[in-house]
Amino acid sequence: MLKYFNVSRDKSLKNLQTLLNRRSQAQKNQSGYVKQILSNVKKNGDFALLKYEKKFSKVKTKTIKIKFSKKEIDEIIEKLDKKLKSSIDIAFNRIKQFHSKQKYYPFNYKDKFKNELSYKFSAIEKVGVYVPGGTASYPSTVLMNCIPALVAGVKNIYMTTPALGINVNPAIIYAAKKCGVKEIYKVGGPHSIAAFSYGTKTFQKVDKIVGPGNAFVAAAKKEVFGDVGIDMVAGPSEVSIIADKNSNPEWIAADLIAQAEHDIFAQSILISNNKNLIKSVNFYLKQQLKRLPKRSIATKSLKNYGLAVFASSKKKIIKAVNTIAPEHLEIDFNNYKEIIKDIKNAGSIFIGKYSPEAMGDYIAGPNHVLPTSGSAKFSSGLSVIDFLKRHSLIKISKSGIERLGPSVINLAEHENLYGHAYSINIRLKKGK
Repeated sequence: MLKYFNVSRDKSLKNLQTLLNRRSQAQKNQSGYVKQILSNVKKNGDFALLKYEKKFSKVKTKTIKIKFSKKEIDEIIEKLDKKLKSSIDIAFNRIKQFHSKQKYYPFNYKDKFKNELSYKFSAIEKVGVYVPGGTASYPSTVLMNCIPALVAGVKNIYMTTPALGINVNPAIIYAAKKCGVKEIYKVGGPHSIAAFSYGTKTFQKVDKIVGPGNAFVAAAKKEVFGDVGIDMVAGPSEVSIIADKNSNPEWIAADLIAQAEHDIFAQSILISNNKNLIKSVNFYLKQQLKRLPKRSIATKSLKNYGLAVFASSKKKIIKAVNTIAPEHLEIDFNNYKEIIKDIKNAGSIFIGKYSPEAMGDYIAGPNHVLPTSGSAKFSSGLSVIDFLKRHSLIKISKSGIERLGPSVINLAEHENLYGHAYSINIRLKKGK
């Protein structure tokens, strides 16, 4: 089931990277078509939005209302199962509690020349949250994207999800209301990204867009970056699991499948120093897939992108993980502390046999919006800081410019920026 790969051989890490790149290359670049959509929505607003939503969602409706009314929201929430509502409440509280601890404190100080230097934070004013529809319509997506914005102090959170002419998942509407979302729109796809970026008669123009989506949505976010901020250009989900002879192969198989059922492009990787464990995991994968509702998706994911990486030493395990840079990393390994201290590239790390990645998806507390496709080598998961702007405050004293100004002049003239030098020099002239 899982392709076998021995990371202990010469040039194996380079070959492993080649295998990983194959998944990214399999997802077609949609930027050309997406640019047309963005331009059309920017020019024609709600008219273009309705046109694209009806086309892509294949719905036949005469409605022109692309925003949920308060009455609609209340009626939808009334349909929500009480047990599910309670679970959302628990998840909300846990996620908010964790993110509330992500405090960033302003500071100020005076140097020996009595220059006053400060750093302060302010929240982004308007944030747009994209929530996929259909089978990927998850309340957890709402919570993970809205709560850090809420904690950061964002006053205006807007959300969009494909719901024009079709029934919407009441759980995502309840989660949105719980998070204080101001307006909820009924469209999805790259056209909704355009609407958030440029504004329409109905859509609020926002300052930053967050939330997952398909290849078209990801391409749209990439294109509008600069006109608005974005969280990241995320790819399909992925997990790597480090396991040894003491691991339960049935549990490991379940965790690999849990990731694979997301998407046919999802990637599940087992890393082990024990070949017998790899064989056992493959056995249980086949058994468990037989009774999985999303068997077709998970099977394609595991067949095309699943890997069983054999690493004969802890050093090679660590190198393999840092090469993969997985979105999620599970460590079910004796003496895990010897491994974890050297792991530098991973979005979120789950430690021990009772910490499956699914706990992090919903209720543990840390954010599940994480870097994918190797981007954990240079980026991190969504947090409160992503919704805050940082400002430097600089007040130079008279003695400060007198003592430091000559060095600025030297540096500016070295860079042939004589206007810069003059702006300092003019202040140093006596009697001016």
